[in-house]
Amino acid sequence: MSEDWRGDRVGAALRGENPTVLRRLDGGFAVIGDVQFLPGYCVLLTEVPGAERLSDLPRPARLAFLSAMDQLGEAVERACRSLDPGFRRVNLEILGNKDPFLHAHVWPRYAWEPEEHVTVPVWSYPRDRWADPRHRLGARHDRVREAVGSALDRASAMN
Repeated sequence: MSEDWRGDRVGAALRGENPTVLRRLDGGFAVIGDVQFLPGYCVLLTEVPGAERLSDLPRPARLAFLSAMDQLGEAVERACRSLDPGFRRVNLEILGNKDPFLHAHVWPRYAWEPEEHVTVPVWSYPRDRWADPRHRLGARHDRVREAVGSALDRASAMN
């Protein structure tokens, strides 16, 4: 598959061409992040092409998106807690400053993170951490990908 899906992540998800999609939820697509320096990092993508911010959605779709963000956050928490004893918490963020489509970041946080980054947003990590090929999403992340997907499946089965 070509890398063209990166130019239209939402459209590629809707067409079944976005390889980072873990599951389609009511309200969006749960995807694993392109960078995994904090293993388990996921993103919730809107399922509404052209939606740039939460307020672009009608209220029922907003609530569905926020509910899906909660669902993905809980799945990341369960998966990361089971895989790493250093797991501490999940941070949820809707920023939208760089990518022009509605999305929410789900960041697992760990006790083993450098002390200067533990109490501040993930965005304080140096830029080289984001670009380091060792942290680029790949086959070595299949375990965390499967754990988050399974946690989403279990949550869906309980609803």
